[in-house]
Amino acid sequence: MFILAEEGIVRELLGRFGLDFRIVSQDAPIPGSYWGDPEAGLVGDCLYAQPATPLHSILHEACHWICLDRSRRERLHTDAGGDDAEENAVCYLQVLLADAIPGVGRARLFADMDAWGYSFRLGSTRDWFERDAEDARAWLLAEGLIDDQDRPTWRVRL
Repeated sequence: MFILAEEGIVRELLGRFGLDFRIVSQDAPIPGSYWGDPEAGLVGDCLYAQPATPLHSILHEACHWICLDRSRRERLHTDAGGDDAEENAVCYLQVLLADAIPGVGRARLFADMDAWGYSFRLGSTRDWFERDAEDARAWLLAEGLIDDQDRPTWRVRL
């Protein structure tokens, strides 16, 4: 679950990429939510969430936005689309961004992703990330979204 104390940190993190982050009230529908409430939603350059939105959902949708090319970002509403390679890159990047949030980190994100039901060939998110995600890492490197030390470059895909 997203913790309101993390709101400012998440807003600042996403703002580094140029993505606006807005919290809607708990009883309001989330604009652009692909999975429906309480999952995060995307409309244009804005990510929406409720106080009960899971942090992994916020990071996942943010990473979709980061990984979209410019033309897809410009017309984005609800469904980011993309192929399997991009989806894997999104999952890999959300793990790296979790490390940039004090008190969160990848261990919490792995557990949250597993609890939600992310599905990977090796079973757990951690196993996928550590032993089966070289293609996702290569995709992010090729697009300039991470450096060779797995650090985010704070850029979006062109």
